[in-house]
Amino acid sequence: MTRSEDSYHYNVIRRAIDEIDASGGEPLALDALAAKMDMSPAHFQRVFSRWVGVSPKRYQQFLTLGHAKILLAERFSTLETAQSVGLSGQGRLHDLFLRWEAMSPGEYAKKGEGLIIYWGWFDSPFGKSLVMGTDRGICGIGFAEETGPDVAFQDLISRWPNATYVESLDRLRDWVLAAYDPKSTQADKTPLHLIGSPLQIKVWEALLSIPSGHVTTYGQIAEKIGQPRAVRAVGTAVGRNPISWLIPCHRALRKSGALGGYHWGLPVKRALLAWESAELEQAEIS
Repeated sequence: MTRSEDSYHYNVIRRAIDEIDASGGEPLALDALAAKMDMSPAHFQRVFSRWVGVSPKRYQQFLTLGHAKILLAERFSTLETAQSVGLSGQGRLHDLFLRWEAMSPGEYAKKGEGLIIYWGWFDSPFGKSLVMGTDRGICGIGFAEETGPDVAFQDLISRWPNATYVESLDRLRDWVLAAYDPKSTQADKTPLHLIGSPLQIKVWEALLSIPSGHVTTYGQIAEKIGQPRAVRAVGTAVGRNPISWLIPCHRALRKSGALGGYHWGLPVKRALLAWESAELEQAEIS
């Protein structure tokens, strides 16, 4: 499947999320949901099968707000043991402890001064994505489906205001293709360049140890980095993660099971969690 097809299918899913929300918790039958998408039931079913590999009914269950609580109850990841029990052994690219390099605190304080950051727009499984990277690796991924492209662009460049920005799809394409290939296991093809404060780097490193299809809480992350009382600061650092999806901030939930916020919009967060839950379910079946 091409990235443009994935992007088209995500937009179908995004509309489906809106319809599911509007139903007030009542499940929508295949025929009814397909009609709202202006698609035949058979075509709608095929789109779902290609995109996530589970039925529309099952995917609706993954998209409900209560699914977050189910994840906490059944797929809660204690970060200390996630790797040792092998949870991330069969994961996708971003679950393989990506090769990453952090900018030094001194470099970070310069707000990107002397740094060349390449950028470009790419189709992703979750709509249009803005990808930025340095010579060392990807430093930013933002999704524009909810915020719009201008807001997404200004958001990322505001993090490193003194950098020089150069549009270059060619410099990023290989990394992006590897990152968005759900079957890719070649993590060395998508290096990450983490540009953040020391606390942010610690939080983002902890996020990398949450396996796909699993979740954790802000409190568990605070425990993991040795600052159990810094839950609020951890939440802020999670929200400031510039490399969406590859550093999976969408897997951090509130202790109550509520989704919490998501920088690129809650519909995107729910779609990310639903995609990963469906993928894990398929992996367990096969």
